[in-house]
Order: sequence, then structure tokens, then C-alpha cells
Amino acid sequence: MVDFTALQTTLLTDLSSELPAALRLQRLVVGVRDAFACSAVVLLRLDGDSLRPQAATGLVHEVLGRSFTMGKHPRLAQIMASREPVQFAADCELPDPYDGLLQDSPDAPLPVHDCLGMSLFLDGRLWGAVTLDALEPNHFDAQTLTSLRACALYIESVLRVCRLEHDLRSLRLSRPEGVAGESDAPSSILGSSAVLRQLLDELGVVADSELPVLLQGETGVGKELFARWLHRHSPRADKPLVYVNCAALPETLAESELFGHVKGAFSGAGQDRPGRFETANGGTLFLDEIGELPLSIQAKLLRALQNGEIQRLGTDEPRHVDVRVIAATNRKLWEEVRAGRFRADLYHRLSVYPVHIPPLRERGRDILVLAGHFLELNRARLGLRCLRLSPDAEKALLTYGWPGNVRELEHVISRAALKVLSQAESRTELLSIEAPWLGLDGNEVAAKAAEKLAPVRDLEPLQSAVDRFQRQHIEEALQQNQGKWAAAARTLQMDPSNLRKLARRLGMV
Repeated sequence: MVDFTALQTTLLTDLSSELPAALRLQRLVVGVRDAFACSAVVLLRLDGDSLRPQAATGLVHEVLGRSFTMGKHPRLAQIMASREPVQFAADCELPDPYDGLLQDSPDAPLPVHDCLGMSLFLDGRLWGAVTLDALEPNHFDAQTLTSLRACALYIESVLRVCRLEHDLRSLRLSRPEGVAGESDAPSSILGSSAVLRQLLDELGVVADSELPVLLQGETGVGKELFARWLHRHSPRADKPLVYVNCAALPETLAESELFGHVKGAFSGAGQDRPGRFETANGGTLFLDEIGELPLSIQAKLLRALQNGEIQRLGTDEPRHVDVRVIAATNRKLWEEVRAGRFRADLYHRLSVYPVHIPPLRERGRDILVLAGHFLELNRARLGLRCLRLSPDAEKALLTYGWPGNVRELEHVISRAALKVLSQAESRTELLSIEAPWLGLDGNEVAAKAAEKLAPVRDLEPLQSAVDRFQRQHIEEALQQNQGKWAAAARTLQMDPSNLRKLARRLGMV
């Protein structure tokens, strides 16, 4: 007997609260799992010919970064092809998409025994599916199928609430958006951490403007991905996005690449050729590694940004272009300006709206979601039945500092996948990556060794440190005001008599 009482209570409570969509959906699948007393529940959204998990319980966290192609997962394909619940018996020979992904599976993961799923519709359109899995054979019966039909109505109601909240946020930004819960195509930004949600909210506001944006962040944080996100959510989304790697532009060819050239402008210029600015006309120009651009080109770039005018190399004829510029750098451009390696006027023009992309180590459990995405890519590329992380490997990923950020994580997962495959007897095994295969131990050992070698400084008592700071601060205020106590009190925003009392206590008078 399925009991929806607790689920109804949770949903009614959530309706009165403004929750992030990811949290609302996660509370939903937990409620469904409890109502059906099963082991795992997954909510999947249709994305082309694939299903992408939006929320899951009972499976490893990394599953949220995976994508299940229906052509390779016949169980999911059958669920999506039917408007009624579909049940798979314990002895079903069709491969289970979640084999080896159970959260509490033993060292030798076992496939789920009893499976049930149903397609979901939103306003008459196929939205995705919900799947329920149990370890005990024959856990689901005919009554469960009837209950799942009723439960689908609850799920679709929550999806509708998510869509309404999304539309409301879009109205606040005065910009129409798509259906809530839909991602941004295969290159969508994965994760649901608070710092990432805050960043995307900020980018959602600036995307609708024509302001230049400067994306700043460490190497490997995915600045190009965020630039593409900005373009897709801007009014220029149906126009071209042109990518330029400034670090790869030879100084002798940089001007031609950016602004184009006419026939005969230099040796080898056999015909007129438009530059990247003209190619991006009406759309967006993404200047990656802008800090590497030669000084000789920066003045011409500034002119293009100021008045939309460019000149092809070899001609004095100006051309007008309508281009929005997004720049990115892992350098601290203001320090480059002070060092004379970057023009101050160009810096101010580019940094009208600077955005800091957080490093991977600040994104919490997003690390596991991204790891799941890379695991799925390697599983498909290597033709493996299953590739997952062991619990120790998950802990290693979460505690590592990630100096190379997302790019480093991708390489770590790819190398580990090859190491595990080299030790496997068959590609049909349920392969699990253990912590040593990640190759992160050396960094941890080095960090601990450095920590042991670091000298330990004796700390003075807190009150002594506070007194010393106050004494120094008062002395500076007196120096700035030629020793006048009343003026120093105004500088310190204190009553003059209280300042005198404090100075006497500190032994200054």
C-alpha cells in the first residue's frame, strides 16, 4: 500500500516557500521514494534523444552529471514510448541504466532487481520520466502501477510550479525564457551550488544588456562555457558567436585576424578577407586570454569598442560593425596595467561589467556532478557497461584543492578511466574507480609535508594584540591631525572624552 500522506505534506509546505528548483525537485524524489518504500528514484528530463537526471535519491551524487541516450538504454526507451507505467521484472534481460550506481552498493555492485517507470507530460508535451528501483524482487505490484499514475500528477504539478517560478524570474529580468527545468543544450553548465546559482542569476541580468563583460577567473574554470551561456541568453542569441584565442595570435597576424585585410596588404594576401569583428557583426565576439593581446593591437581594439569602427589592413576605409564583446582572462589585468603591459583605457572599456568565475574548490558537491558528466563521457567512449566512483574516490575529489579546476578534473577522470580499464578483465564489468587511481595522493602528501615543515609562530594574547592595534591606530590619527585630540576623535568617529579615556588606559597620556 502506497501512502502519499507525507508526500502531500511536503509538497504543500514547499508550495509556500520560494526554493531553488534543484532543491524543490530533490525534496520531491525523496518524498516519492518514501511513499513507495523503494531504494532509488530518479527524475529525468528529455533532452533531444537523451534523458538527463534532474534529481535523484538512492544513487551516487555523480549521476546528476550523466546523460542516458535512449538508443543505448532500452528500458528508458520503453518508458518514454508509453503513457502508462512500465514495469520490468527481476529476470528482465534488458540492461539496467543504473547498474553500479547505487549509493549504498557493496564493493561488488549489484544491479537493481525490480524496476518501474512512467513518462511525464507538461502541458501536453513529453517532458521526461520518473523511474523507481527496488533491490527486492517483486517489490512492485499491480497496485503500485495505479499509485504511480496518481503520483505522476503530483510530479507534474511540481514541474509546473518550477516553470511558473522560472517565468516569474524572467519577467523580473524583462526577458522571455524557455520552460523551467530545461537546460541549455549539451554544453549546459552543470551544478546547483549556491555560488553557481548566484553567478548565473547575475549573468542572467547582464546578458540582456549590451555592456561589455570581462570574465575573470583561474585557468580551467570554464570561462568559455560561461561566455557561450551569456551569448545564448542574450538578444543576440540567433547571431554568430565568434571565438578568438588572443594568446594564439602571432603579433604579425593579429591585426589581420581581428580586422581583416585587403588584397595585397602584405605578402601572401591574395584576396580580400574579413576579420573576426566583421564575422561577428550583429552577434558576439569572445576574446579569450585578452591579457595576451599585443600592445600594438590594443589601441585599434579600443577604437573598435568605442565607436564600432574597424579598418581592414591595407586600407583607410572605415567599416562599421555592431558587435558585443565578451573578454576573458586568468590574469589580474589591473596589475598588467600598472606594469605597462596593458592599456588602462582598454582595461576600463572592457571591464564595464567584471564577473568573477568561482574556482572549482568553492563549488562544493558540484565537483561530483561534473565528475559524473566526465565519467559518462569516458564510459561511452571506451564502450564500458558501467564506470563509477568508489566512496573513497568521492571523498578524494571533494577534499582536493583543484588548482587546475574543471579542466584538471576532466583529465583526472579520463586518466583514471584508462587505468581502471587496463586492470579490468572485461568491458562488461561494473567498474569502480578507487581513490589511488585518481592520482591525487601525491598532492595531499606534499601539502601535509609542507604543513609539518611550516614554523609555528607563538601567538600573543588576544587582548594584547587588540591594545597594540588600538594604540597604533590612535597614533596614526594624531599624526594626521597634527597632534590635536579633538580632530583625531572626529577622524576616528569617537567622542573626544572617550578617546582620552581609552588613551589613558593604553598608557598613551
